[in-house]
Amino acid sequence: MADAEDREVKARKERERDELYALDISGVEWHSAPGTEQHEERVEIAYLPEGAVAMRSSLDPDTVLRYTEAEWRAFVLGARDGEFDLEPAGRETTSGAE
Repeated sequence: MADAEDREVKARKERERDELYALDISGVEWHSAPGTEQHEERVEIAYLPEGAVAMRSSLDPDTVLRYTEAEWRAFVLGARDGEFDLEPAGRETTSGAE
């Protein structure tokens, strides 16, 4: 029974992704963080129907990632919770031995 449910969930997610990427987003309004300048590298997002979100880099505007409402919510909550915090560059983690 679990295998059938897993296949059903996977099929539903594939349909959602296909529908999301089939949307014409040529006229969406792109948003970036306040205080960033047009010439600066930045992440831009656009709000899509049904709570979905598109995301791109200002340096590569033709490559657009799209997320369902649930995926975007999980990402935002994870980011707020520190799941994506990076170690400062050049800082190595140690196992306690010096």
